[in-house]
Amino acid sequence: MTEAKIGNYRWVVCALLFFATTINYLDRAVISLLKSNLTTEFNWTDGDYADIEIAFKIAYALGLLVAGGIIDRLGTKVGYFLATFWWSVSAVCHAFVGSTFGFSVVRSALGVSEGGNFPAAIKTVAEWFPKKERAFATGIFNAGTNVGAIIAPLSVPFIAAAWGWRMAFIITGSSGFIWLIFWYFMYQMPSKHKKVTQAEVDYINADPEATKASAEAETQKISWGRLLSFKQTWAFVVGKFLTDPIWWFYLFWLPDFLQSEYQLKGTDIALPVATVYIIATFGSVAGGWLPMALIRNKWPTFKARKTSMFIYALLVIPIVFAQLLGNINMWYAVLVIGLAASAHQAWSANIFTTVSDMFPKNAIGTVTGIGGMFGSLGGVLLSWAVQKNLFLYYRGIGKIEVAYYIMFAVCGSAYLLAWTIMHFLVPRMKPIAIAK
Repeated sequence: MTEAKIGNYRWVVCALLFFATTINYLDRAVISLLKSNLTTEFNWTDGDYADIEIAFKIAYALGLLVAGGIIDRLGTKVGYFLATFWWSVSAVCHAFVGSTFGFSVVRSALGVSEGGNFPAAIKTVAEWFPKKERAFATGIFNAGTNVGAIIAPLSVPFIAAAWGWRMAFIITGSSGFIWLIFWYFMYQMPSKHKKVTQAEVDYINADPEATKASAEAETQKISWGRLLSFKQTWAFVVGKFLTDPIWWFYLFWLPDFLQSEYQLKGTDIALPVATVYIIATFGSVAGGWLPMALIRNKWPTFKARKTSMFIYALLVIPIVFAQLLGNINMWYAVLVIGLAASAHQAWSANIFTTVSDMFPKNAIGTVTGIGGMFGSLGGVLLSWAVQKNLFLYYRGIGKIEVAYYIMFAVCGSAYLLAWTIMHFLVPRMKPIAIAK
């Protein structure tokens, strides 16, 4: 059956997820680009900045844990709407803060509310796409993380230079309210949507695994405790715990790396930061396309997913040499960091999809939230152990480049370690069996 006969409204939904994720990452990236402005105004040390970001990550972890269960109960339309509304309010409120403590408060509010994005988006993909298309759809919407990170350096420094840092928070934070209008009027479940054909509904629900037993599982309520008893949950948790902190490192410390290593000032960082995330955008989409192509060539879903993730883990390794290459030319460092960021996004598109591969739809939001929480806690640990204490130590003795050597070594090894542990926990990524 052709795409024209099936219908393609599911890709309109994917576009909505893409724009929501773009806004989500734009809002969280703003502070890293205003770090020098805020340091001057509030006399921040690197430790102060790290503390503020730790507050965000702890709150984000809690938000992910709570949001997943809420979204499973409320449904994607209402849950996503509420999450986006509150994170947009929190983003705008940064403009009205007058102290370092105040920034910790609004960053915490932003973290809690932004925790709803990925549980809602992954659950939406599971509701709107068959398994063979989920990684591709996830890769497309997850590319919004890169686009948000691209828009930020190409807009925030210039807004701040023209109208001040407070207006930068107001303008970027307000974009979420525009998205809410489109979501409210354009989104509904496939079986209830007037613009979705019955052929497309049948196509979405046509997976061979959609047996009577699995259909019954969709109606059962599964507790957190029960979910934590499955190896499938822990495979996702370990993968997120080890690799999410690497993305946090890029997001919050890349501008600082470029400024401290290459003495870039103000808007000078716009192009190199944007370049990293432009490269990463291609990785996100290609990372979702590869397993889809393999599955269409009759590969088992688990084999296509794991093979793709192993390739992406290997592609991160060259970041170990980022500092050495950067000593030759800054752009060599930018390109190798861009490759690693691209591989991360390809990995991310697939690790999220493992949840919908292994769990019934009524548990996807909760499991995504649990894994995301551990990923954020991994980011907290990395911020405390390395980005705060290690950076402070080496800055104190004038050898900050040593800290970045260590961080890039951590980045290069994390994915292979995560893949190996996930492989031993769930060799074939079998769906969970819900005993009656």
